[in-house]
Formats: sequence, C-alpha cells, structure tokens
Amino acid sequence: MYFQTLNDFINMGGYAIYVWSAFAITFGALLLLLIVSICHQNSVLKHVKKRKDRLARIEAAKDLENTL
Repeated sequence: MYFQTLNDFINMGGYAIYVWSAFAITFGALLLLLIVSICHQNSVLKHVKKRKDRLARIEAAKDLENTL
C-alpha cells in the first residue's frame, strides 16, 4: 500500500485504530517480556550467589572441624 501523505499513513486507510492498537499491544507485550526476563535473571543470579556462599561456608566449617 502506498500513501500520498503522512496523514494518510497515520490514518491507515480508515483502519488506524486497529493497526496502531495492534502495534501498541505487541510493543507492550515485548517490553513486559523484557522486563520480566531481566527481573527473573537478577533473581536467579542472587539465588546462585547465595547458594555458592552457603556451600563455601559449609566447606570452611568442614575444614575447621578436622583441625580440632
């Protein structure tokens, strides 16, 4: 489809509300997915760090146990 003016492009031949709302919903869903993914990644990294620290403390305690 070829548009003569910018206004014709924005109006999308009378279907602007459907076209632009579809773009907005898609963009919103992708943005939400990105935000949720980043938050989940941060949560997983914190969990892994806590587990690693805990295992290090357990190993250090085992080493101390053998010295007594």
